[in-house]
Amino acid sequence: MNCDIIHAKAVVGSWGFVLLKLSSRVAHRRCERQLVLSFMDSHSTTLLLILLFLIVLSGYFSATETAFSSLNRIRLKNLAAAGNKRAKLAYALSEQYDELLSTILVGNNLVNIASTAIATVLFISAVGAEAGPTVSTIVMTVVVLIFGEVGPKSLAKENAESFAMISAPMIRILIVILKPVNFLFTLLKSGLKKWFRVGSKQSVTDSELLTIVEEAEQEGGIDEDESAMLRNVIEFDDIEAIDVMTPRVDVEAISKDTPKEEIARLFRETGYSRLPVYEESIDSIAGVIHEKNFYAYVWGTDRPIDDILKPAEFIPPSMKISDLLKLLQQNKLHMAVIVDEFGGTEGIVTLEDVLEELVGEIWDEHDEVVQETFRKLNDDTYLIQCSADLDDLFEFFHIRCETEASTINGWFTEHLDRVPETGDSFEYEGLVFTVTRAENNRAEEISVKGEPLPEREMEEDG
Repeated sequence: MNCDIIHAKAVVGSWGFVLLKLSSRVAHRRCERQLVLSFMDSHSTTLLLILLFLIVLSGYFSATETAFSSLNRIRLKNLAAAGNKRAKLAYALSEQYDELLSTILVGNNLVNIASTAIATVLFISAVGAEAGPTVSTIVMTVVVLIFGEVGPKSLAKENAESFAMISAPMIRILIVILKPVNFLFTLLKSGLKKWFRVGSKQSVTDSELLTIVEEAEQEGGIDEDESAMLRNVIEFDDIEAIDVMTPRVDVEAISKDTPKEEIARLFRETGYSRLPVYEESIDSIAGVIHEKNFYAYVWGTDRPIDDILKPAEFIPPSMKISDLLKLLQQNKLHMAVIVDEFGGTEGIVTLEDVLEELVGEIWDEHDEVVQETFRKLNDDTYLIQCSADLDDLFEFFHIRCETEASTINGWFTEHLDRVPETGDSFEYEGLVFTVTRAENNRAEEISVKGEPLPEREMEEDG
C-alpha cells in the first residue's frame, strides 16, 4: 500500500511538472507577442513621422522650384543692392539656375520615392499585402498632389521673392552635397543640346518690355505718365523721320530774294526761331537762317541773308529718329530736310519733333495750342483733326485696313480716288467718314459716325 501511495504521488508530481511547464511556455509566448506588438507600434509610429517629414520636404522643394522660376529678378537685385544678405544669396542662386533646378528636382524625386515606399509598408501592415499597395498609391497621390505640389506652389507663386530668400540657405547646402550629381546632369544637358541642336537663350524683346511696363502700371509701380514715357523710349528706335515730319505744304520757307520786311513779318507771325531758305523753289533748300542772327546781323543793314545762312542737313524719309537725334547732336543742328527719291523736299523735321516722341507735346509761349485731335461730339459722332496719325485712327476705331497711305488725307484720297473736298464721305466697316473741312487741296478735319467696334469682336472676326 505504501508503494501505491508513493506511485500516485509520483504520477501527480509528474503531471504537475508538465502543467507548470506548459503554463510557463504560454506566458512566455504571450510576453513575446506583446513585445512584438509593442515593437511594431513604435516602428509604425516612427515610419509615420518620417513619412510626414518627407511630405513636408516635398512641399518645400516644389515651392522652392516655383519661387525661383517666377521671382522678379530686378526686385531681388535691388534688395541685394540694399544690403539684404538673403536676397543677395537668392539672386546668386538664380544666376546658376540650371544647377539650382537639378538640385531641387533630385531632392524632390528622392523624398517622393521614399515617402511612397514607407507609405506602402505602413498600408501593407494595416490592410494586408493584397490591398496595401493599391490603397497606398491612391492615398499618396492625393496627399502629394495637395500638400506636396498644388498647395506649396500656389503659396510660393504669390510670395516668390520672400520664399526664395527663406529657402536659399538650405538649397545652397544641398547644391554642395549634390555637386557630383549636378555635374553629371550638366554633362547630360550639354549632350542633349548638341543632339537636338537647341539654340541659345533669346534676349528680351521690345514687346516683352512693353508688357513689363504695362504690368508695372497696372500694379501701381509707376503712374500713367511714367508708363507713357517708358513706352515712348522703347518704341523710339522703330519710328522713322517721315512719321514725325512737317509735310512740305505746311513748311514755312523763304526765298533768297524775299524782302527783309517779309522775313521779319514771317518770324513775327509764325513764332519760329528758324526758317528754311530755298533758291528757286522749295525743292532746292539752300540752308537755314536763325531769327537771332537775322536781327543781329542783317535787319536794318545792307547785308544779304547769305551771310547768316547755315547749311541744311538732308536725310532720307526712312531714317530712324534715334539716328537723327545723334546726327543733330553731332552737327549741332536743330533742323533737317527730308528729301524724296527724286531729290525734292518732302518735309522738315526739327529737334523738337524728335524730343516730343519721348516726352510728349512741348509747348512754348509762341505755340498756338491746338484742340484735341479726337473729340467726341455726341454718343456716336467724333470730330478728328487730319493731323492725327492714321494708325491712331485705326487703333481708336479698331479698324483693320491694308493701305499705302500714311496720313488720314492720303487714306481719304485713296478711297475717293481724287482730292478730298468738304462734304465728301464714304462708309467703311460700319463707320461713316465725312470731310468737314478741306483746305489747300487736302482734308483738314473729318467726322466719324458710329461707335468704335469692341476689340473682342474684332478678334473674333479676325
